[in-house]
Amino acid sequence: MTTSAASGPTAAASPAPTAPVGPVDSSRVPRYAGPATFARLPRIDEVGGRADVAVVGVPFDTGVSYRPGARFGGNAVREASRLLRPYNPAQDASPFDLAQVADAGDIAVNPFSIDEAVETVEGAADELLASGARLMTLGGDHTIALPLLRSVARRHGPVALVHFDAHLDTWDTYFGAAYTHGTPFRRAFEEGLLDTAALSHVGTRGPLYGKADLDEDARMGFGIVTSADVMRRGVDEVVQQLRERVGDRPLYVSVDIDVLDPAHAPGTGTPEAGGLTSRELLEILRGLADCHLVSADLVEVAPAYDHAEITSVAASHTAYELTTAMARQIAAGRTAGADGETG
Repeated sequence: MTTSAASGPTAAASPAPTAPVGPVDSSRVPRYAGPATFARLPRIDEVGGRADVAVVGVPFDTGVSYRPGARFGGNAVREASRLLRPYNPAQDASPFDLAQVADAGDIAVNPFSIDEAVETVEGAADELLASGARLMTLGGDHTIALPLLRSVARRHGPVALVHFDAHLDTWDTYFGAAYTHGTPFRRAFEEGLLDTAALSHVGTRGPLYGKADLDEDARMGFGIVTSADVMRRGVDEVVQQLRERVGDRPLYVSVDIDVLDPAHAPGTGTPEAGGLTSRELLEILRGLADCHLVSADLVEVAPAYDHAEITSVAASHTAYELTTAMARQIAAGRTAGADGETG
């Protein structure tokens, strides 16, 4: 694996410190100064080459079908994340004290070969997961969800999936190409990576190619919560439905930022009117925070179409909520293990 901000997840280094290394102190160094790692956290090579949660970028957008530019999304999210603070009141947690979260840099993928890029992402994800990390991946386009799911399923078996997106992303091919940003979950279903009793789309809306799109999606086992459903039923009811569907299964969360209305996320490749608000997305994620979240991705931020970092700010807070949930669960698991040892 080649990374731009780290020497790699398996680099030889001194053992990770007992207490997590947190972000740069913003009372001493202004937020706008210094390298733009996620939330101003340490690089993974600065914490011994290992992390409990690895924030990793995939600057790849060769799989897009409309606007390009998501290859720059990860670094735009990192820049916007400078304003994040270390205590998350919504989840009553200081995630960077609970677990070692580190920026693992970018996976250097081939921009001219989708097949090779998919293989590279899968191999890099395998390395990071083998080190004991959970992944918070910053895309990049949604093509990358497939290799990430391959790696996660190799470790956990078929996983539950909550997929936030304006689109289904279960189409078969585009122009004969099997690997694109509109096909990852069709391929994941075909490869047996998903627990088909626990699959949900959230925030879908807009025109389709035909009713068969919905029929095929249902055949794969997906349930759909449209953006209109969230508006009519409310966040609490939607969260309850999702939690019941996921249960205690290992959960992978995939967030396409175009799940948000273009008013909240103009900087994306395939915007659709009538989407979620950023508040609704964040509240649903907080409602899922006690589910067994094993890894997550955030994709399709295209900063060239953004205004005043609206999209990147929403994306950075989305990644922060997911990272907080994983850190809380890691800390709780350690506490439970210690109690078992002493009991």
